[in-house]
Amino acid sequence: MPRELLIQGPDGQVNTIQLSGGRLAVGRSSAVELSFPEDAGLSRQHFAFEAQGDDWTVQDLGSKNGTFVNNIPLRAKLILKPNDRITAGHLTIVYAPDSKQADKGVVIFERDDEDTTSPTSSTLVTSLEGALSNQSMMLERGGAKASAPLQALLRAGQELSENRPLSELFPVILDLAIHAVNAQRGVLLILEGEELVAKAHKGEGFRISTAVRDRVIREKSSILVRDAQLDDAFKSRMSIVEQKVHTMMAAPLQTKDRIIGLIYLDSPFVLREFTKEDLSLLTVMANVAAIRVESVRLAEVEQAERILKRDLSQAAEIQRRILPETAPQVSGLELAGFNVPCRTVGGDYYGFVTYPSGRVGLALGDVSGKGMPAALMVMQFEARFRALVEETEQPANLVIRLNKITCANCPSNRFITFFFGVLDPRTGRLSFANAGHNPPIVVRTSGEVEMLDGGGPVLGVLSIAPYSEQETQLAAGDLLVVYSDGVTEAGNTVEEEYGEQRLIEVLRSRRADSPNAIVSAVMESLNRFTLGAPQADDITLVVAKRAAQP
Repeated sequence: MPRELLIQGPDGQVNTIQLSGGRLAVGRSSAVELSFPEDAGLSRQHFAFEAQGDDWTVQDLGSKNGTFVNNIPLRAKLILKPNDRITAGHLTIVYAPDSKQADKGVVIFERDDEDTTSPTSSTLVTSLEGALSNQSMMLERGGAKASAPLQALLRAGQELSENRPLSELFPVILDLAIHAVNAQRGVLLILEGEELVAKAHKGEGFRISTAVRDRVIREKSSILVRDAQLDDAFKSRMSIVEQKVHTMMAAPLQTKDRIIGLIYLDSPFVLREFTKEDLSLLTVMANVAAIRVESVRLAEVEQAERILKRDLSQAAEIQRRILPETAPQVSGLELAGFNVPCRTVGGDYYGFVTYPSGRVGLALGDVSGKGMPAALMVMQFEARFRALVEETEQPANLVIRLNKITCANCPSNRFITFFFGVLDPRTGRLSFANAGHNPPIVVRTSGEVEMLDGGGPVLGVLSIAPYSEQETQLAAGDLLVVYSDGVTEAGNTVEEEYGEQRLIEVLRSRRADSPNAIVSAVMESLNRFTLGAPQADDITLVVAKRAAQP
């Protein structure tokens, strides 16, 4: 079975090499297989790995400063076991590190049965304020000790200043954190609602204690466990991670006023333990990174909002074009149409159709829902309506065909109410079909009111639904008003609805006016009633008035 060596050299960098051949010698000499000429603590030929059957051994070669396995001086050839730690000079080598993942997922949070976050001899806890104070003291001291964290922070500042999308920023932040404290693995998690979601990771199968997670997120604390194998809270069960982690840190991604996530770093093999200075550095870097993440996230949200606003504006313009700019001029009739969506785009539709026979079609539909989904359905519906309406002047026949097409194409949670009538201006005969829409109102010149009740179910629910055709007669001066429920269901600040009766009173009082004047009167009354309350639904009106015959 192939074996590996995990080697941390004098420069602090970690490399992995494959054990191959029968022997690998280590020392300062250029003649050995693993040469470290700048490590003054090594002899020219210091120690060697040798294959022995399926195993590997290590043997000191008479070095001056000695070779140590698991901190015990090596006196004779020793058969190595996985995760044995060999030290010599400034080298630390782990033999055959166990790379089995605890889980195929990136992170699993495990509940603790006991307190694992109380400070012990191996555990440190700090805050952003404490970390900033510690970093300031380190930087003020100057010299070599200050150079490492200073260089890490300068590199972080340079890398994070570049313009990157969030998807590219998260891996950069994690890489900066791992490099700054010389960790071997890590994961960056961002809060999305109440859930922490991994956005970047090096390694997999992290099993993080819920106690550690909650303390980092809720108390804005950074936590360091120098050696989990020695810490009483972890050595018996390793709930922090089930991959023989020796040293780990977790720090909050903290902006000025809130926590947006956390960074977790660990080293499964004791090449070096994390220090108090590492914890402070990670905490400060996490703060700098969090501020940058929030800045980029805000910029992306603003950009998305600008794009959405532009798209909605264009969609509203398209939708306006499918509605009539003006009502058609028809001898013997006065017509008016009006629509105002409650959002940029709406789910109401109205239209007029002039037939070669001289008759006029009046259509008004209301798609369930509001906003962009409803607007898209309106545009689809208008196209189908226009394709079918030229083929027939029989309202029930048209509605039956529209319903079948709508059922085949409409999402299960959507439907359309629809009224279509065909009015002959010469005779005043109105034939109509209603698919679940509000009953239109006829106001006679005498002030008498007729509600055009009856009809079938809404479109898009039952493909074999029956729709009957009904008729009424308009005399000269009679008024027909078709409206959407955005009129009658409009509410005021005390949650009262405008209702049919108020609408009828306005229509009756203004029945002698032109259709355009009647639309204006209805909207004026509606605005007075709803003063101070936001518009909750699209408002649409179609008004037809039969003129006296010359």
